[in-house]
Amino acid sequence: MNSLIIPVYLNEGSIPRLLTTVQGMYESLNGELEVVFVVDGSPDASAERLHEGLQQARFPAQLVTLSKNFGSFPAIRTGLQVARGQHFAVMAADLQEPPELILKMFEILNADRADVVVASRVGRDDPLLSRWFSQLFWWAYRKFVMPQVPLGGVDVFGCNRLFLEHLLSLQEARSSLIGQIFWLGFRRETLSYSRLGRQEGSSAWNFRRKLDYLFDNVFSFSDLPIRILTRLGISALFLAFLMGLATAFARITGLIEVPGYTATLLAVLGFGGLNTLGLGIVGTYAWRAYENTKQRPLSMIQRKFEFNTNTTEKT
Repeated sequence: MNSLIIPVYLNEGSIPRLLTTVQGMYESLNGELEVVFVVDGSPDASAERLHEGLQQARFPAQLVTLSKNFGSFPAIRTGLQVARGQHFAVMAADLQEPPELILKMFEILNADRADVVVASRVGRDDPLLSRWFSQLFWWAYRKFVMPQVPLGGVDVFGCNRLFLEHLLSLQEARSSLIGQIFWLGFRRETLSYSRLGRQEGSSAWNFRRKLDYLFDNVFSFSDLPIRILTRLGISALFLAFLMGLATAFARITGLIEVPGYTATLLAVLGFGGLNTLGLGIVGTYAWRAYENTKQRPLSMIQRKFEFNTNTTEKT
């Protein structure tokens, strides 16, 4: 059995087309498909539209609603936890990834060619500014966080039960699901695809969310900020030593009688700013370590419905 996980947030307009697409995938897989929809505290009517549509659907499905918006990756993890299949794939509810891509993932997993399959974009039907920001984001991701991530980044993935069990064992707060996938290793295969244009609504994956996601990855999988801070500290100390020598020489030779306020002010502000930056970076690492000690669940299920051709159950 294959399980397809679909996180849903602000996707009310795409629900009818989504259900039609999933029905086609179910038929292509000869009925070997279970679909798990996870509504991530969406403020629109996505949950209601899904509940209505799934009562008429001809494929087995679960509908999980979370108590609030926890974010895309906790929602995906929730879907993976409740899924019952042996092979799993994740697909976005906006249908910007072609269904054929997901079917190809299941084909690879069923043939036991890989433990995890990731999909990387080679093209996208998006506005120029959006494409530019995406390229910049994934360049920074590869440069500073995870060099083995494909050039086009990773949006969706599939895996087998073995990989899933190891993935779900990583209970880290404010981490990155993509970073965890590459950190785990195992047999991996990459598929390339062109992302389709969005037909309904607008993406909730804005610049602020992307920036937060980059920070989550940096602080979870890299010591880059600490290394930068160390180098800045060494450079600042060396500069301070040179300034001290220059000031002492000028004072001895009589070039200046009273030390200038400008140099003093620059030194105080420079080292004060560097000290504040250092405290912020170290504090961020300390806070994230503290969050992990709380062991709070990454998401909370509010309601869960199960649908098939005969019955509907609520838990």
